Amino acid sequence: MRKRGLAEASLLPDLLPLGESAAGSEGHRARLRARLLEAGPAALADHEMLEIVLFLALPRRDTKPIARALLQRFGSFAGAIAAPVPELLGIDGLGEAGAAALKTVQAAALRLLRAELADRPVLSNWERLASYLNAVLAREPVEQFRVLFLDTRNRLLADEAQSHGTVNHTPVYPREVVKRALELHATALILVHNHPSGDPTPSREDIAMTEEIRAAAATLGIVLHDHIVIGNGAVFSFHKQGLL
Repeated sequence: MRKRGLAEASLLPDLLPLGESAAGSEGHRARLRARLLEAGPAALADHEMLEIVLFLALPRRDTKPIARALLQRFGSFAGAIAAPVPELLGIDGLGEAGAAALKTVQAAALRLLRAELADRPVLSNWERLASYLNAVLAREPVEQFRVLFLDTRNRLLADEAQSHGTVNHTPVYPREVVKRALELHATALILVHNHPSGDPTPSREDIAMTEEIRAAAATLGIVLHDHIVIGNGAVFSFHKQGLL
């Protein structure tokens, strides 16, 4: 068998035997996995949780520096999994496989939170609703307008993004909101949008738009229960503030 040159060998790291560094990395991974399984996720720091997520996606990479880079760039575990894909791809060594792993974790977390709302009256589960909406919208870099469509028992039929905008504006069309409610046979609505600035206080435009949708829905017997604005961990409820 001919010997590979140095340059050729450097292109085939996955075919080389485990050396001392690789063996040490495997030991580190095994210790983190054991701590997670025995003591639970609370026993792990954010960078360790990120490492574990990346283990499966990047089996031959040292994930510790990548996890540290993610924390430095996005501030927290939550910030990293919620970061936009183009920004994730800017992290050296992460790649599409690593970015996909992080977005899979985010999707799983959102599905878990949404499942806790399913088959229950949404209005009587305010804390769960707020937690879900914060997870969906609090870290979005641009405004997003969503509608929760409810049935006659105020159970969630659908949660849909109606439009995306800029950092301080998103277009909303009352006719389209009502049309979609009729398609889903919804009898009630909760409007939701985020303020990337972090301040959930509604603008005059937000208040006017809410009234337009309320009036359009009312003509067809559809009730608007609330309009919720999500800031950076803060929530503003039109209903609770007496605006609806």
